[in-house]
Amino acid sequence: MGNGVEFVKSSFKERAKVIEELAAHNEGFRDLCDDFLTAHDEKLQWERSSAQERGERIAEYQELMDILRTEIAQALDRDALVPFKPPRR
Repeated sequence: MGNGVEFVKSSFKERAKVIEELAAHNEGFRDLCDDFLTAHDEKLQWERSSAQERGERIAEYQELMDILRTEIAQALDRDALVPFKPPRR
């Protein structure tokens, strides 16, 4: 799994197995995980910045992370309701 998936697993520890299963067959979910990690990394960079717009950018990235966290939780909830079934052989 990619770094984004690993980061999401560390953020949703109690749902790590579901995250792995969903990421294994859902490219859109993997992209969502990567976006979550990118937003986190950007927020950390702005926290270390002394630029005038620092506070505004931190707030924007925090808002983005909150939105992505909600989307990830919803995707996990949907997957739990409709479990992935492997293809028939």
